[in-house]
Amino acid sequence: MISFEHINYLAGLAALLPLVLLFMLVLSWKRKTRKAMGDEELVAPLTASHSPFKYKLKITLVLIAIVFGILSIANLRKPATSSDREVKKGIDIMVALDVSKSMLSEDVKPNRLDKAKQCVKLLLNELADNRLGLVLFAGQAYLQMPLTADAAAAAMYLANATPDAVPVQGTVVADALHLASTSFNNKEKKYKAIILITDGEDHDPNITDTLQSLYDQGIIVYTIGVGTPEGSPIIEPGTNELKKDNNGQTVISKLNEDELKLIAQKTGGSYARLDDAAIVTQNILKHVNQMEGRTFGNAGSQKVYASFYPYFLALALLLLVIETFIPETKRFKR
Repeated sequence: MISFEHINYLAGLAALLPLVLLFMLVLSWKRKTRKAMGDEELVAPLTASHSPFKYKLKITLVLIAIVFGILSIANLRKPATSSDREVKKGIDIMVALDVSKSMLSEDVKPNRLDKAKQCVKLLLNELADNRLGLVLFAGQAYLQMPLTADAAAAAMYLANATPDAVPVQGTVVADALHLASTSFNNKEKKYKAIILITDGEDHDPNITDTLQSLYDQGIIVYTIGVGTPEGSPIIEPGTNELKKDNNGQTVISKLNEDELKLIAQKTGGSYARLDDAAIVTQNILKHVNQMEGRTFGNAGSQKVYASFYPYFLALALLLLVIETFIPETKRFKR
């Protein structure tokens, strides 16, 4: 059945009535002004080049273009036939990315955070029919991007992933995993995975309860460790100075692989150290692609529609172009 997706926008058609009335008032004013100018026979030669018909045509085209524009944003659509629908399967993936200052350590080049972002970019390139969301965390966790299949939008959000995005420092892995789990918008105990990318520098005492909750929800966590067990100094952004502790000693940030392995083990996932971004990404994708995917299209519960808005939008633009090239003057024969 044909219907409008955004029926509330049709209220904009009511704005046409005052526009039509204004147009009629302008025509009436033109007639009165013409008569007020003096004798009709004397005024006629002065306005001989003006074409009332073309003027009315131009205004009419603009009004019709407005109608088509409103119909376009209201999005007239019809349910797609089975031949229009494509059966797709995919899962929802939340990436929890550590953006704490320890991720600026340079024991991997160019630094841990840039290396992690390279990995996420490779994941985006292989997104396929899966949806991806992004959680940034340090001392707090924030939902940077909800689940989307739009790889271009995801890349834009990823570019803004810096330590400045989370002002509170630390590494609250449990909070990041909890936020990622609540960002999934379905209650089914499948079709969901979290990819945790961090140096896991700080031990999180709340991690045990969080892992049990994730397991109960059927959420698999794949962990990626960034950095080295030997560690590296932390470079303070802005000053480029090495971070010092309260005793004036240089702080060395080390990769905590034990906790990351535990997280993966308790949720049925896997752990990998981020040495080669391409290899790690392919291994993660291999596991993800083996997961059962949710079916979209004619086999799923989600309705698929064929929209007519491109046609209305094209007609509106065409009428506006035509109106632009119509002069208000008559064409005289020579």
